[in-house]
Amino acid sequence: MRVFIPFTLTALAAAHAEDRFATSGTAARAVTPALREWYVEGDLEELEYAAATDAAQASLRLLAADPAAPRRRVILAADVPDSAVVPTGEERSAVVIGVEVHRRDVASVHVDDAAAEPVVVTAVGALTAADAGDDDAQFLLDVAEATDLLWYDVMEIPQLGAQ
Repeated sequence: MRVFIPFTLTALAAAHAEDRFATSGTAARAVTPALREWYVEGDLEELEYAAATDAAQASLRLLAADPAAPRRRVILAADVPDSAVVPTGEERSAVVIGVEVHRRDVASVHVDDAAAEPVVVTAVGALTAADAGDDDAQFLLDVAEATDLLWYDVMEIPQLGAQ
């Protein structure tokens, strides 16, 4: 099963150095029954895109918790056994991974372009207000969500971590 693990560039560099991108109990996003129910008409590619989008929003929360990290959303796409993924029921695509994820399991990495940093900074600053129901703050999160992440091969992770 393809899972999408939210990261920051700082955390990605550290995980790459250890060759451990997730441990048992790591939160991620994936195509869950709840996501399939929410997105009734979608094929697998569309459902995975929705899960990746949810992971990108989770990356915003990681950025809020780490003010020193570069202001770019990061998600790592990895393949793990279906039996190692358990939906949490908290959000439509939220899962917990029950295995370690290593370099060999990584399919790709998706990162904001450096030009998106101002949008990400604004979105991170709007998280608390959006959580409280502020429509203007939610709009700022939506603007970040509409910003495409760039695709990178696993071999490019060392260069990403140096940014």
